[in-house]
Amino acid sequence: MESKPQVVERPFCWSVKGLVKILRMVVTVASMTFFIIAQAPEPYIVITGFESTVVFFFIALYICRLDKMMRWLFWPLLDIINSMITTLFMLIVSVLALIPQPSTLTVLGGVFGLLTTVCAIADSALMCRKLLFNPSGPYLKSSATHSGE
Repeated sequence: MESKPQVVERPFCWSVKGLVKILRMVVTVASMTFFIIAQAPEPYIVITGFESTVVFFFIALYICRLDKMMRWLFWPLLDIINSMITTLFMLIVSVLALIPQPSTLTVLGGVFGLLTTVCAIADSALMCRKLLFNPSGPYLKSSATHSGE
């Protein structure tokens, strides 16, 4: 009897997806901090605060493995949608923060917002790659070929 080798899953915090998501949260919090210190308009602070909160909850979800327990919701799709919405909002906020250049801290907040946009695009690309090459749930590829059908 041959036994299949066990696939040991890397902890979320040390996976590429986890590191990108943590980097995304850190850069978003840095952008929010610069906006708060610069006393930028409230929408800048609210949007960056909301984005950092949502990313924090996704990180907590993946660390606690709640995505494996709540299989009735397709988490990768929600993660991709969140990344796209983050890209849109942070791009708008960052460009608006960079246009008038009222203070150095607001410009720094805009630059970190653009970095958040890049991290969100990378996060979305990683999730799309995972769905295409390693699907899970009902989209699981079978290794056996159906030759008689």
